[in-house]
Amino acid sequence: MRTIYLMLYYFIGRHMPASDRPYALGAKKIRYFLCKHLFSFIGQNVNIEHGAFFGSGENIEIGDNSGLGINCSVSGPLKIGRDVMMGPEVMIFTSNHEISDVNIPMIEQGDTPKKAVLIEDDVWIGARAIILPGVHIRKGAVVAAGAVVTKDVPSYAIVGGNPAKIIKYRKEA
Repeated sequence: MRTIYLMLYYFIGRHMPASDRPYALGAKKIRYFLCKHLFSFIGQNVNIEHGAFFGSGENIEIGDNSGLGINCSVSGPLKIGRDVMMGPEVMIFTSNHEISDVNIPMIEQGDTPKKAVLIEDDVWIGARAIILPGVHIRKGAVVAAGAVVTKDVPSYAIVGGNPAKIIKYRKEA
């Protein structure tokens, strides 16, 4: 049955219009329904946008009021908390190419072991940000557009750049 849901998502749901278009005709609800059968956990009011790629969906958890942005590419193990906003074309990686043995061509070395990515509640990830394996983005953080996140991000930090560095911290009003 899982294979049928994957086929329906990748052949139909993924190509339906973005949810903010007046002609979307329930695309958000259809993608949500399909992903409910593919992800390990999906909360209430989750928005999977047009073009989102997530492999098989295994080991992916998304909390209430969160979503995957337009044309994003993510893989599990991935846990996204509640109220997380994600801009378009965000990439989240959980493994990389193995490159440790100089006597074997890199293409023949396979992949590194998967390292889970954890994104806590109330995080904003800007457009085209890249998050690398094993990164933990803590509560209330902001990842600037185009940032390459190679290390954990503290709570309420605003990070940007390549590699991402702390720009400043959010303050209480």
